[in-house]
Amino acid sequence: MDQRTVRGTAFAMPLTNPAFPPGPYRFINREYFIIQYRTDPEALRRLVPDPLELAEPVVNYEFIRMPDSTGFGDYTESGQVIPVSFQGRAGTYTHQVFLNDHPPIAGGRELWGFPKKLAQPTLAVETDTLVGTLNYGSVRVATGTMGYKHRALDPALEASKLAAPNFLVKVIPHVDGTARICELVRFHLEDITVKGAWTGPAALDLFSHALAPVAELPVLQVLLAKHIVADLTLGLGTVVHDYLSPDRSARGDIAALAEATAGWPGNIRK
Repeated sequence: MDQRTVRGTAFAMPLTNPAFPPGPYRFINREYFIIQYRTDPEALRRLVPDPLELAEPVVNYEFIRMPDSTGFGDYTESGQVIPVSFQGRAGTYTHQVFLNDHPPIAGGRELWGFPKKLAQPTLAVETDTLVGTLNYGSVRVATGTMGYKHRALDPALEASKLAAPNFLVKVIPHVDGTARICELVRFHLEDITVKGAWTGPAALDLFSHALAPVAELPVLQVLLAKHIVADLTLGLGTVVHDYLSPDRSARGDIAALAEATAGWPGNIRK
């Protein structure tokens, strides 16, 4: 395989048999169970990176069931998403995510920078209760419950909330173990159709675990819960801040790439 072929075909790892296909990534009947809770503000400040700003000391704990997703298959994930703002606009920061399917773990980390790890989340209805769980190996890490479809929510309002910007920190190491890429990435959910949205009484328990430290953001008070079913597309991202070269971050990806690759003959894909 010559260098031109490598440049023209390289998409993801492994080179000749990527773990996931190119997008777009469409999700049908994506099911959210989100519990918003108040937590320790000092703990949040230690975990949310600049230049993101905290709105208030709350966390969204999410269980998400994805039975039909393009290229990724049928899987479930669970984790913590924190309301933040960036340059005055409200959004969310994904702090940590656990799921049970390799392609979206690889794709999420390589493309966007999702902080994904392998674990065993579930989301199901048990008689009159919506139940979400997260196990790391044999150890229970999180349990969420909500009364099933007690009150309907406005689908249009919930769709607008899902469309808000989301932020991630993407880290890819160099071969010497230092960070080669360390960027703040913004992405959006697109083409959203909310098929139903409900709320009800809810509870959330988080348990300490060395490798799944969701309990580092303790539950002080459950504020609200919602259950949403939607079709949507996971959009690709934009780099909004470069932690390794902060002066370049506001100038856009193309300008930064041109500067970084200046004088590299033959290294830019035509």
